[in-house]
Amino acid sequence: MRSRGSARALRCAAGGRALASQARTVSIYTPQTFAARDGTVIARLVRDHPFATLITPGDPEPFISHLPLELAADRGPHGMLLGHMARANSHWRHFGNGASVAVFHGPHAYVSPSWYVDPATAVPTWNYAVAHVHGLAAPMRDQTETRALLDRLVRRYEAGRAQPWQLQLGGRPLEALLGAIVGFRLHIERVDTKLKFSQNRSAEDRDRVIAALRGEDHPEATATAAWMESYARDG
Repeated sequence: MRSRGSARALRCAAGGRALASQARTVSIYTPQTFAARDGTVIARLVRDHPFATLITPGDPEPFISHLPLELAADRGPHGMLLGHMARANSHWRHFGNGASVAVFHGPHAYVSPSWYVDPATAVPTWNYAVAHVHGLAAPMRDQTETRALLDRLVRRYEAGRAQPWQLQLGGRPLEALLGAIVGFRLHIERVDTKLKFSQNRSAEDRDRVIAALRGEDHPEATATAAWMESYARDG
């Protein structure tokens, strides 16, 4: 995938128009067989698995935080990721060190060679989906924007509950909350995606893997099977 092309594909897919990914050298080892074919899948991965690992260059070690991130596909040339962290976390103070990368882990599962038509000629492997979203991060300077992000997160994660909780703080309690956190934006510049779903096996082997994963009776295996099935059907 081209650096800007893949990011643009993600943005357009989120808006209902998928653009095909294009081959490029990426920071994650990705044989072409396992490269995402369009931005729709990338957007789905980011939205369905929002708890990400955010990595920013540091000296002597990188800064790493684990936090939920929101895709704002309609903001900026290629979309943005929005998030927040504790003000006491010094990570945000180093956003100016260089481009950050947010790693989104999708479903994953062990694949036994015993599931293939000819298990004697195969070895165990692991199927998984992952997206690396690269870009420059910057703190939000306006607390109104941070408050809007909190409202957005609450609406998303409280949706569908019998009694959805609402952020109703005001006055000093709200000021204290906003003073204790830092909202930030990551301006998307590049997206590297790897979807390893047995594409290097025959259609029969893939079907057998999907069936076996469903039979594992484990949420992660079931989710991996569902992704394999939908990706084989829709791309």
